[in-house]
Amino acid sequence: MEHPPEFDPIDRRILEQLQQNAGLTNQELAERVGLSPSPCLRRVKTLEERGVIEKRVAVLSPRKLGLSLTALIQISMDRHTPDRFDKFEKTVRRYPEVQACYLITGQQHDYLLIVVVPGMEQYQAFLLDKITRIEGVTGVHSSFVMRRVVETTALPLGYL
Repeated sequence: MEHPPEFDPIDRRILEQLQQNAGLTNQELAERVGLSPSPCLRRVKTLEERGVIEKRVAVLSPRKLGLSLTALIQISMDRHTPDRFDKFEKTVRRYPEVQACYLITGQQHDYLLIVVVPGMEQYQAFLLDKITRIEGVTGVHSSFVMRRVVETTALPLGYL
């Protein structure tokens, strides 16, 4: 585990603001964190170069795009070998329906996938035509999201 670098209060404010709205202009960000634009831009560039800011994205509404079914899929593999896991992971990375894929422990399953599709028909096709055809998949257990209670991309910066 990487030891997190030290951050001063201004760096933390920059990160908080960008987590809320990555589309802020440098001028807007500088005003919100109490800096002039040039030092603010330098700090943001430093955070990007250090890999703290990995990328900036737009968060889209799945429902407004007709992607109303979110499935949590637990996957079991036949063998726990690096080669088998590597092939599985390379395959699921290619599927745009997969929003997240986690190698997990403490369960009967090896992976947890979060998948978004328009509906049950598309989910069935995704499961039967893609997931169950991946070499080594021996078990699939699906759960479906009824309501999104908490969903965020913001990390808890209070620990910094």
